[in-house]
Amino acid sequence: MVHSLFHTMKKAIFFLSLALLGCDDSKEETSAPAVNTYSLVFIDKTQSVNPNDPFVKAKYSAALQMLVEDNIKNAGDQIDLYYIHENTSKAKVLSIISRTEKEDQTNMSPTDKEASDNAYHLSIKKERQIITQALMQKFLETNTSSSNAETHVTGSVPVISEALKSKPSVQVYYFSDMVESKKGGRDFHIKPPASANEAVVWAREDMGDYEPIGGAKIHIILPFSPNSSSKINNPNVSAYWKRFFDELGANPIKEE
Repeated sequence: MVHSLFHTMKKAIFFLSLALLGCDDSKEETSAPAVNTYSLVFIDKTQSVNPNDPFVKAKYSAALQMLVEDNIKNAGDQIDLYYIHENTSKAKVLSIISRTEKEDQTNMSPTDKEASDNAYHLSIKKERQIITQALMQKFLETNTSSSNAETHVTGSVPVISEALKSKPSVQVYYFSDMVESKKGGRDFHIKPPASANEAVVWAREDMGDYEPIGGAKIHIILPFSPNSSSKINNPNVSAYWKRFFDELGANPIKEE
């Protein structure tokens, strides 16, 4: 009887082990694919940002290249480009979706895996170069229309909130001095915030009816050199935008 009981227990353990192994295999087979990235790029096309300035051109060229390398990794990754000027929310000028797909290497031999990796890296490198060149071309274009007289940075907020309705998260990049300048509204050229405290008060006042943009990660790439004075690179303007985006739920907010 003891022998029979021992034999039954061995069989139970054997089948339990098979069941556990089966569970592990199914997990591998049903692993979720990578989520595509979505990036919104806003480039200032007003009189206050000169794309031909050597420092600005070099800084923005390097930043655009890094942006593409960080966010274009697989088929379906997307970058939409808008201009910042008098009509920012309607100024979409470019939409790019990556086509380079990384192969599933689950059942590949080591030799085939190496060949697949090499093909992917060559393809993604070429596509990133093409995308970076397209973004740089738009950055270097000169805006000679009347829209260059005003800077509606806040006009980007509806674009971000609309994107978040269909995207789980959005990477947002501002290539701008962030000097809001609107007729009948804030004009930081004429009257910037006099202190960090005033910047916070203004930011809260200006939230208005904007929808929350939690899920947006804000990157601000300023065109100022490290030697710029506080009159040019005003820390109170930076304090305004950090509070403004923070109040709307964006996190994190990075300034370069």
